[in-house]
Amino acid sequence: MKLEVFKAEHFSLDTNKIAADKSISHRCAIFSLLSDKPSFIRNYLEGEDTLDTLEIAKKLGLKVERQDGGLLLVPPKMILEPDTILYCGNAGTAIRLYLGLLSAQNGIFVLSGDMYLNKRPMRRVVEPLRSIGAEILGRENGNFAPLVVVGNPALSAFDFTSKIPSAQVKSAMILSALFAKGESYYCEPELSRDHSERILMGMGAEIESQMQGSAAHIRIKPLKEKLKPLTLEIPADPSSAFFFALALAITPNARGVLRNVLLNKTRIEAFKVLEKMGVQINYHITAETYERIGDIEVVAPKVLKAVSVSENIAWLIDEIPAIAIAMACAKGVSCVTGAQELRVKETDRIKAVVDNLKLCGIDAEEKEDGFTICGGEFKKACVPSYGDHRIAMSFAIAGLKCGMEIENAEYINISFPNFLEILKTITPIKES
Repeated sequence: MKLEVFKAEHFSLDTNKIAADKSISHRCAIFSLLSDKPSFIRNYLEGEDTLDTLEIAKKLGLKVERQDGGLLLVPPKMILEPDTILYCGNAGTAIRLYLGLLSAQNGIFVLSGDMYLNKRPMRRVVEPLRSIGAEILGRENGNFAPLVVVGNPALSAFDFTSKIPSAQVKSAMILSALFAKGESYYCEPELSRDHSERILMGMGAEIESQMQGSAAHIRIKPLKEKLKPLTLEIPADPSSAFFFALALAITPNARGVLRNVLLNKTRIEAFKVLEKMGVQINYHITAETYERIGDIEVVAPKVLKAVSVSENIAWLIDEIPAIAIAMACAKGVSCVTGAQELRVKETDRIKAVVDNLKLCGIDAEEKEDGFTICGGEFKKACVPSYGDHRIAMSFAIAGLKCGMEIENAEYINISFPNFLEILKTITPIKES
């Protein structure tokens, strides 16, 4: 699908239609397998990634019933060995978390994805799991899917220090540790998204997390019994909400409210970057259950200021393509450093961002671990999505400045199926 976005003038926005949180949706589907009673989830994200995760859970024995405006997730007595490939689509979270869980189960499991996922490196998860007794086979010695997991219910406990802050690596190791022989310890150099720890602790898992300086230290005890079920209404995804915060930020004097958004501190760092660029942002807390939830008010300045981004990269890795659009609209030279992780996302996001900005007439330079961008005036262009939902949405928002055509824009449906519905309230768009 090719998407054409037209230039928009000044606008305001007040929406409660932001897509449900993708990270929490993935985890609800996977973690519900570990309970002995049905979980009830409202507002599960029905994007392609999270539906693939749910479909895998069903093949592992989970029963899913639509009931009272939500999903009733009925777990099996034990995880089943499937008679078919477990298809993860484009979902890196799904394949990596399932690697951790299934490594500790009885059975043989084959995990595969689409052409983009099967090009993404998996060694960062596979090698730590192998070090504790997991048997995982795959292309290039397990670096690329399809991956075959030969489950081992007798995995070793571990004391593992990760060189990178990664919620996916951490979550995979935590899931394996729940079935290990003894207490396990996991350390990462800085705290990555902590939804897995929070939700699993809320379900009764014995997990302790402490900060020592910037490093996060986690102790995990193996399960003595099944976990308690989840009862949860999933809030709006702050990474999805950020695209419309961006739309407001690049429109002088625009203002808006994004409602019922997850406010976990590891998920709103991109909004903090906008604040440094001169955007006024106010957070109004409305609830606190497993996570803090609230409304985000955004008021754009007349002119955005340039900014350097080098800290808390793990907290805003998904939003950096959108931040790049704000940088391109700012006055002065902005930069991102320390973001090598962008090279191994759905596509090489450093190269994709820089190449697409150049197509739009913006002066941008690629670095090994980020990029520099000189603010300027966008020109209408036709840009590829590279099969990456966040690249597609970022440049759709850039189209509000000049008009834009995005090729293969259907990948937006991976995480934000009603993105275009909200975008249409701002500007006309055309799909072909």
